[in-house]
Amino acid sequence: MGSVICVYRIMPSDPKQFEAVKKALQALKPEKLEEEPIAFGIKALRFVKLIPDAGGEIEKLENKLNSIKNITVEEISVSRSL
Repeated sequence: MGSVICVYRIMPSDPKQFEAVKKALQALKPEKLEEEPIAFGIKALRFVKLIPDAGGEIEKLENKLNSIKNITVEEISVSRSL
């Protein structure tokens, strides 16, 4: 069974909570977590995670993301890895 690369663009709902949100995302052990400047000092986080291509795995990851307070998930990209 292969893997799936999931990419999420995440915005803290309160810019003052940026570091707390970043720390919560780091706890999920992403392959990559990058800051993306938006405008006027506002930043988003680009969260990249490699997960098994099995039933329910994407939903489990999304449930973990949705359990983090003060975030909005704006963009989702899912690709199969080789």
